[in-house]
Amino acid sequence: MVFSKRKMKHFLIIGVLLVFGICFYKSWSNPPTILTNFKENYLDNKHSANHQHHSASNNEQQQALVGNEFYTNSNDDAENNNVNILNNDFKNELNQAYKRIDLLESKIKELERRIPKKHPDVRFLNYKNRKRILITGGAGFVGSHLVDVLMMQGHEVVVADNFFTGRKRNVEHWLGHENFELIHHDIVNPLFIEVDEIYHLASPASPPHYMYNRVKTIKTNTLGTINVLGLAKRVGAKVLIASTSEVYGDPTVHPQPETYWGHVNPIGPRACYDEGKRVSETLSYAYAMQENVNVRVARIFNTYGPRMHMNDGRVVSNFILQALQNESITIYGNGKQTRSFQYVSDLIDGLISLMASNYTQPVNLGNPIERTIYEFAEIIRDLVGGKSKIIQTPAVEDDPQKRKPDITRAKKYLNWEPRVPLKIGLEKTIEYFRKELARSNHSQRNIFIPDVE
Repeated sequence: MVFSKRKMKHFLIIGVLLVFGICFYKSWSNPPTILTNFKENYLDNKHSANHQHHSASNNEQQQALVGNEFYTNSNDDAENNNVNILNNDFKNELNQAYKRIDLLESKIKELERRIPKKHPDVRFLNYKNRKRILITGGAGFVGSHLVDVLMMQGHEVVVADNFFTGRKRNVEHWLGHENFELIHHDIVNPLFIEVDEIYHLASPASPPHYMYNRVKTIKTNTLGTINVLGLAKRVGAKVLIASTSEVYGDPTVHPQPETYWGHVNPIGPRACYDEGKRVSETLSYAYAMQENVNVRVARIFNTYGPRMHMNDGRVVSNFILQALQNESITIYGNGKQTRSFQYVSDLIDGLISLMASNYTQPVNLGNPIERTIYEFAEIIRDLVGGKSKIIQTPAVEDDPQKRKPDITRAKKYLNWEPRVPLKIGLEKTIEYFRKELARSNHSQRNIFIPDVE
């Protein structure tokens, strides 16, 4: 049986009152017994004193009076001792009651931390407009932000994730909602589910993660894509494939339009990801031409924001982490490599717009404002406010020297372009990282819940 938060609080309050009542009853039920025993002993002693008084001789009368005074004083001392014992017993019982109440209060707080907060009020969509949407890799950095927007729009969202780089706490604020479902599943294996749309985001995206298990990365972007496209074919769903700017490799054309075929090393250290995504695009259009699957392809450029993995090895996370810890900011090579960074909310808007459009060719989603790696390190250091030094380390093999998207297609067919200024996006990301570093246990939640319109 599942209890609501209100019922849980009612039961806990009743439990506290019951324990307090028992303690209170015990503390006041014992004193009458003590007083009764005291009263009986006192009367017996008094009766004995009277008997001795009447049997005393006239010659010993003065001595008896002195003895009676001594006896009376002794009885007064005994009464005071019994009262002190009574007070001590009552204080002990009261202290025990306070301890039990404190213990119950701490348990109530712990239970309240475990009870999910009230879900945001999502828009209601009727059966004609409400869609059932699958997001592979939905517990990851980008996927979890996509979940937030689609849930707020009123759709039913199913997340399939193997939690290699994704985290359950990225989507835990939706757990228990009637429109949300979380499945622990590796998309390398077939998934049988009924959906209207599919966002295929499953794949490690940072060099340390996709190089950790190169074969697994290739399988995710080939077998995983085949399983997603096969599912879309079976249920007639529209599918969006999350590709990457890495398909351009180390480009010889700048900026990179979607018509550029790329300059990729097929056997280099990054090939498992670069070529995996290129094959993923090839599979998508093969299914589109042969099986009439309705596909969309988004080539995603560098993205940053809250919920980024702390040790994903990317430029933003590395620089912020090093600056917050007052460590030296390390850049690979001379720092003259260029990158274009977009905030995650801009990317989500682009993905949803592409899915809703009728445009089927690949579309670049990125920020056309280009900066060098060294400039970016200086910006982050200044925003954090530390005194970290910027040092150079040996260059990485096949590291692209230039990266800037041509977003003409996105502007023309999606009416999309980035809107969040770099400083505002970085401040939100830095604040998230600062809270993450301040955590000392699991109860100190660092859940980023964006304001979604």
